[in-house]
Amino acid sequence: MSLFVLSDTHLSISDNKPMDIFGSRWLGYTDRLKENWNRLVSSSDTVVIAGDISWAMSHTGAVEDLRFIENLNGNKIIGRGNHDYWWTSIKKLTDLCEQNGFHTLQFLYNNAFEVEDFIIAGSRGWYIDESNRKMPQNANYQKIVAREAIRLELSLSEAVKLQNKILNETGIKKEILAFLHFPPDFRGYVCSEIVAVLERFDIHRCYFGHIHGVYDIPRRTVSKGIAYTLTSADFLNFTPLIIAPEYDL
Repeated sequence: MSLFVLSDTHLSISDNKPMDIFGSRWLGYTDRLKENWNRLVSSSDTVVIAGDISWAMSHTGAVEDLRFIENLNGNKIIGRGNHDYWWTSIKKLTDLCEQNGFHTLQFLYNNAFEVEDFIIAGSRGWYIDESNRKMPQNANYQKIVAREAIRLELSLSEAVKLQNKILNETGIKKEILAFLHFPPDFRGYVCSEIVAVLERFDIHRCYFGHIHGVYDIPRRTVSKGIAYTLTSADFLNFTPLIIAPEYDL
């Protein structure tokens, strides 16, 4: 049983939003995603999808995209991205899954999950550098970043509780991994509020998405003892990335 990660599936099965306008790598991406995923991932594995799951504008509109993910091999832990406008309350999402018979989907939001050798935590995150995003000019960016830092802290606090519980019961201390949609540290840009939370919880591995169309960069960079790994689907050629149990920075 293994843990994988991949973000930014950008599904649009019901609305048929073309993604090839963002580059030829997106041509036929759903078929390639399905083929690569099912070739690598078994029914007993888990895949974390770190945001930008679907272009749908409502949770009911995302049903076919979620069904596509449901029908892929393995269990899935889904985080929220900046384009996930369909994302609503966890109760509504859980009810939606129950109503549609989706049994392999779980949602990462102010909580944490134990998966094999790891504990999964994370949040959406956010940019604070206004030059790096196209957002309404009247948005309170500082407030948004502060809120996302709190959500990450809530998730990591739950992860620590779970880690301690497992340690007390088994004597095994499982590593906590952080999954965000926005990059906390990327090409000179640092979201200090988010990074401060990661450092406070002694996180050594963080996985993020959001970055598209840049393929000549390292998959992983290390900054102040934290390894940051880019997991956008197009960057990974629509192939889930396996996460090794042991890792050296």
